[in-house]
Amino acid sequence: MPDAVGKKISVLIVDDHAIVRQGLRTFLELMDDLLVVGEAGNGKTAVEMASQLKPDVVLMDLVMPEQDGISATRQICALGLGAKVIALTSFLEDEKVILAIQAGAFGYLLKDVSPDILIDTIRAANRGETRLGPNVARLLMKQVAASPVQPAAQAGNLTDRELEVLRLIASGLSNRQISEALFISEKTVKTHVSSLLGKLDLNDRTQLAIYAIKNGLASKT
Repeated sequence: MPDAVGKKISVLIVDDHAIVRQGLRTFLELMDDLLVVGEAGNGKTAVEMASQLKPDVVLMDLVMPEQDGISATRQICALGLGAKVIALTSFLEDEKVILAIQAGAFGYLLKDVSPDILIDTIRAANRGETRLGPNVARLLMKQVAASPVQPAAQAGNLTDRELEVLRLIASGLSNRQISEALFISEKTVKTHVSSLLGKLDLNDRTQLAIYAIKNGLASKT
């Protein structure tokens, strides 16, 4: 449903296959709260259209002619217009996931994702929340599992203990598992998680894991 003032979420679709763009447009326009404002067939055109149309959300393919989706994502985010980019691709590769996140993507989905997850991700991105497809989340957790803890100075006002908890969250551990790994109570872990979310102005554990990658707190294996 549209928000309280009736404003729909404007979406720019970027994909080099016309049939994919048309399929997405047809599906998205069935939603009362979504409005497709444009389509682009490559990254260069996407940047130009994002600057002109100022969409709320951009669905971005990654492998395209003229300019790839990762560099286009970086340029769109640099425009400072508030557009939230969601990578929508056929490729599940750790390098592409990390590069897309580092470029500023708010989500990373595979094209075979369920319609419900796609719509939820668009709405979440519009609210400023990150979302990862199930397979993408599992890959991300595996990628950062063995990452070393970095000095506290790299994360501003985070303590050494908070950095330890952040790394373990990024590796996919539950609060109970973190408490066992660090020999502290589960209640203390919950306190550290709440502190991390507050200090970093994030909403959930997935966002904490993404923050770790964006800020070099979970290096590649």
